[in-house]
Amino acid sequence: MCLGIPVKIVELDASGELGKVDYLGTKVQTSFALLPGVGLGDWVIVHAGFAISRLDEEEARETLALLREIVENSGEPEETAGLP
Repeated sequence: MCLGIPVKIVELDASGELGKVDYLGTKVQTSFALLPGVGLGDWVIVHAGFAISRLDEEEARETLALLREIVENSGEPEETAGLP
């Protein structure tokens, strides 16, 4: 099962097609070729190294909050689950 976690764009190259996202505190190289027009600070879902959909900040924060709630109710420590 794949789980798309909202990530924030923190770096873009001059073409706007490559850059990095903040994935739970780690910068991960990502292609934005499938989502033209994204910018620094935008929230996206990444799969297999490609940004596949854009989210607004409110939707991203709601999703992260729900994921934290799931982790809290699972009894697994948040450090182990990797959620901020």
